Amino acid sequence: MAANEHAEASRADAFRPEASRSAEIQTEDDGCFGDFATMPAMYCPDFSRVEEAGQQRGSVCAIIVAGGTGSRFGNPGGKQLVEIAGRPMLSWTIEAFDRTHTIGHIVVVCPEERCAEYRARAVEPCGFETPITFADAGMTRQDSTHAGLVAAPEGCAYVAIHDGARPLIRPETIDAAVQALCADADLDGVVCGQPAIDTLKIADPVGLIDSTPDRSQFWCVQTPQVFRIDALRQAMDFAARTGFVGTDDASLVEQAGGLVRCIEAPRDNLKVTVPEDLPLVEAIMQMRRN
Repeated sequence: MAANEHAEASRADAFRPEASRSAEIQTEDDGCFGDFATMPAMYCPDFSRVEEAGQQRGSVCAIIVAGGTGSRFGNPGGKQLVEIAGRPMLSWTIEAFDRTHTIGHIVVVCPEERCAEYRARAVEPCGFETPITFADAGMTRQDSTHAGLVAAPEGCAYVAIHDGARPLIRPETIDAAVQALCADADLDGVVCGQPAIDTLKIADPVGLIDSTPDRSQFWCVQTPQVFRIDALRQAMDFAARTGFVGTDDASLVEQAGGLVRCIEAPRDNLKVTVPEDLPLVEAIMQMRRN
């Protein structure tokens, strides 16, 4: 085995110790959980089977990251409280997790100085049933995820990380992602997304095309991204030791040697990034309400 291959194998072994794996749920042999890589957009999981696999509602914590400054959105106050269909965007995001069958606790990560305002405008008027706590956002998205992870209650075995600016997420999508991870003991994480449908180009810094890769290997990933909490903690520690900065939470787990799977989710799980995104998101939200 080459030296670099041996290092990669050692890192993967250290990341997923045998002792921790032996206590995890086992995948059933009858294939009843189906093929999540090709599940239909409106897949509705069988929640009795989630419990049979060892998954309990209280063991999954949602971490909703709402710590951005809204620089691309152009709003000095950020975008989390911008109204969509008569309510702050963040409240729609929280509601989706509140309505799931699997989430037992929600942590909202936001700037410390906005915590009281977010709670007063996006949480308290809505009567959510799931316990909600707040954590202070960090300087980077990676720091904010870590803050949410630290704030997760004891006893949580899984965490679902989600962008606060994706208010169109569906409860059944969240539950399906949790079930997909719960059903496969070899996985450390599951990310929602879609296979790429556009032609992709690899270009140089000035835009000159170098090649056209096979798009069948590419996915456009979103959130939620669901992880075994110990796997994500180990990945965070690994990133801190090595100085690695990921573009999403899954990349941290991948870099640490973890196994992450993509599952297909509805394409309307849009992220509000610039003001032009709002009319489309609002139209979809109004259509659902009607």
